[in-house]
Amino acid sequence: MKKLFLIIGAPGSGKTTDAELIAARHESITHYSTGDMFRAEVASGSERGQLIDSYVSKGNLVPIDIVIETIVNAIKNAPTNIVVIDGYPRSGEQMMELDRYLINESEVELINVIEVEVSEEVACDRVLGRARGADDNVQVFKNRMSVFLEPLEEIQTFYGAKGILKKINGERTIEEIVDEMDDFIQSRISK
Repeated sequence: MKKLFLIIGAPGSGKTTDAELIAARHESITHYSTGDMFRAEVASGSERGQLIDSYVSKGNLVPIDIVIETIVNAIKNAPTNIVVIDGYPRSGEQMMELDRYLINESEVELINVIEVEVSEEVACDRVLGRARGADDNVQVFKNRMSVFLEPLEEIQTFYGAKGILKKINGERTIEEIVDEMDDFIQSRISK
């Protein structure tokens, strides 16, 4: 049985770095981002990889059912029993599709969704740096932030009702954040 942890957070929240550092601490944890999974599937030359490439190469979105199958396939084939994926789900639709898939999936269990909380101001400072760039850079950040925020309440409510949402303060040192997240994951996998 694979134990899955999802890490969500605003652009600039540090979720990918947090997940990478935790995986680096433990040989028993595999970290993926959804982009990594797509690239690996395409590189494998599999039928699904060719299908993904047919969408991505034309700049089109990969259909949700293929996204879910790719994620679950990557989890099942992970070299460890503990898998951490950052940046997923990004929408209510992705969340619901993953949930529907996992209901009938005996090999993968979603243990927790961890939200790295940062204010919009902190996120913006991290993404753009203290010396703010041109307005279009701020605008790009604001667009990314709104894409993150739009489904956030729905995601929080859904996973909160399941009792598997854990929020972590992402406005501390990276060591403090990673230590808290790592301690939490370790406490959940030892059950």
